[in-house]
Amino acid sequence: MPLPEPYATWFPDAPIDGTYGYDRDALLAVEPVPAPAGFAELWQGWFAASRVVRPEPRLTSLGRQGAHDLYEVEHAGADGLRLRGWLALPSEGRARVGVVHGHGYGGRDAPAFDRVPDDAAVVFPVARGLGALNSGVGAPDEAAEHVVHGIGSVATYSLGRCAVDLWHAADALVEVAGDLPLYYVGESFGGIGALALPWDRRFVGATFVVPSFGQYDVRLGLECTGSGEAVRRYVAEHPEARDVLRYFDTSTAAGYLRIPVRCECALWDAAVPPPGQFAVANAVAAVAATRAGGAACPALELETLPAGHADYPGDVDVKARAASATRGHIARCVAG
Repeated sequence: MPLPEPYATWFPDAPIDGTYGYDRDALLAVEPVPAPAGFAELWQGWFAASRVVRPEPRLTSLGRQGAHDLYEVEHAGADGLRLRGWLALPSEGRARVGVVHGHGYGGRDAPAFDRVPDDAAVVFPVARGLGALNSGVGAPDEAAEHVVHGIGSVATYSLGRCAVDLWHAADALVEVAGDLPLYYVGESFGGIGALALPWDRRFVGATFVVPSFGQYDVRLGLECTGSGEAVRRYVAEHPEARDVLRYFDTSTAAGYLRIPVRCECALWDAAVPPPGQFAVANAVAAVAATRAGGAACPALELETLPAGHADYPGDVDVKARAASATRGHIARCVAG
């Protein structure tokens, strides 16, 4: 079946139609997955348990980068791990906000400041097992293995452990920079942020970029080129794992968010199928009436991207505008 335009022109060799037959209206109609019994209690319990762990950050100066003084940071993670990442403080003046900046399964080899305001303190956590800093620590370094690591139990599944690690990274940032309002930026790892943020009241806003791990009822039926393919194949062979995944569906977790959220969701994405991405945004929209936010900073700010996890004509400008929009969203969320 021929690919729809402009994707037939942009991605003539694509092995998968990254629209999966959905147009924008159909994507906006994808419903989030209802919460299983004990969902909120499980996550609230994990957050409460994480509060007794001291972050004990250790900094190594790496010099100045742009408007920030950059450090490598080692901090406590879940399960007694010590994880490394980067932390940066404004070179001039005091920080006005703290940014926790997640990453995707591409890993992170260096910090990127395009979405970070000059007056923000920021931590760039690196997920357990991934990247140059944490390879071999707490989880496999291959995405296809990492995404199913510990999936035999809700208590050990890697996605949950990574979400707890995000809380600890935020603790390290606060320990160093002081008690600041926090904002989350998640690029692909927006899915992990959607799992972690509903239970942590320190966060005043978030940007989720092509968020993963959403709407497994749909996602498990869609072949993809990303880490979700390993999950799909695993569940096909081990159907009991489906019950574990119900506690890690980001479309479910997003329904518990009570902060303004900016979602950047793609119309085409062969790595993270768009129905899962939009299910996260739709969950935020579904509870908008009960959310924080007003005209200046509504509960949901949705940007529809032409494509995700791919290069395409004009993508540099799209990414630059999106980064600027995140910086503006941070300013509005902090202003209240």
